[in-house]
Amino acid sequence: MTAETDVVRRRFLAFLAASPLLGAPASAQNTTVPITAASQALNVFELQAVAARNIPAAHYGYLMTGVLDDRTVALNSQAYSRWGLRARRLVDVSKVDLNCGILGETWASPVILSPLGSQRAFHPDGELATARAAGKRSALQVLSTVSSTGIEDVIKARGGPVWYQVYPTNDFEVTKALVRRADTAGAGAIVLTLDLLAGGMRRETMQRLAREDTRECSACHGPAEQRARQFTTRPMFQGLDMSRVIGVNNPALTWDYVSRIRDLTKKPVIVKGIVTGEDAALALRHGAQGIIVSNHGGRSEDSYLPTLDVLGEVSRAVRGKVPIIVDGGIRRGSDVFKALALGADAVGIGRPYIWGLGAFGQEGVEAAMRLIDEELRQTMQQAGVTRLADIRATSLQRLT
Repeated sequence: MTAETDVVRRRFLAFLAASPLLGAPASAQNTTVPITAASQALNVFELQAVAARNIPAAHYGYLMTGVLDDRTVALNSQAYSRWGLRARRLVDVSKVDLNCGILGETWASPVILSPLGSQRAFHPDGELATARAAGKRSALQVLSTVSSTGIEDVIKARGGPVWYQVYPTNDFEVTKALVRRADTAGAGAIVLTLDLLAGGMRRETMQRLAREDTRECSACHGPAEQRARQFTTRPMFQGLDMSRVIGVNNPALTWDYVSRIRDLTKKPVIVKGIVTGEDAALALRHGAQGIIVSNHGGRSEDSYLPTLDVLGEVSRAVRGKVPIIVDGGIRRGSDVFKALALGADAVGIGRPYIWGLGAFGQEGVEAAMRLIDEELRQTMQQAGVTRLADIRATSLQRLT
């Protein structure tokens, strides 16, 4: 490590230590000796501590950023602390089943790996390491439009289908080609992301940490004129007509777009980014076969509304007609339990498994999933519940 790199690293870690919004709980922050193997991790925050040292500052900023002062990121997580568990006694909980059925498929856990792009920014194996981990643990993986690896190779590495997340680009022919490629490759579902249509707000943490990172990045990101057409280099866009600048956002869209995507494929279409009952009802009216309650992990809007707090409203609007998945702020198995109790059928995690990836590659991703599953199983035992279908809001008590 050069002296200059060492200075950048120390400044970066000092920034993290000073940030109450991006850091782990105090108990995790007190860890003084970093773990050296994924198997040693007591929780996902110990994986985060290693990832923060391994991942370049600019890339870590991309992972951890919210918008403006990152309050929505923080509030997503803090919402779970407002609910307590009503523990039950003398129930036979010797056998707990985490199997989760979604749209005719059964997974070993209700914890889904949410789409997160450019995973080679965090580990050289990127999405392939994530896929191998998902396959080993029989978990559902959702692949990003802007992944570092094409869907065909990811499905091969996982040993089975993944869901494909597509952004509504500003060129419908490009979007159509992406959906049809995913279809042909064997994607299990198409996830249409609607929570970044206006391009999101200013990501100050990402920009701040990019200033701390003095590495030469042109080898990966190319000159300025190439960055303006950044998607031409992403595997899922190879072979497409990219003669004009393609963006992943399109603020001119209306609900008819969901129907247009629905007409492109026989696979289930899941709509991601719903945070109100009104929009949930509109999504169903236009053919959505699943809802993901999401504010893009706090990365696109400054709403101050945690996804857990709007989950009930969406659930009441859906009335069990389609599965509901919620993401944003889930860090513990107890968080998973609370989300399921309040109306979700499954949950998505993003940053926690990427912490594992950045820390230890495939083994780190497996560790993140294992730790959260273990905590979920223990929480279910404390609540006297042995099946996901039996998790109810009556197991919770509002604290504030």
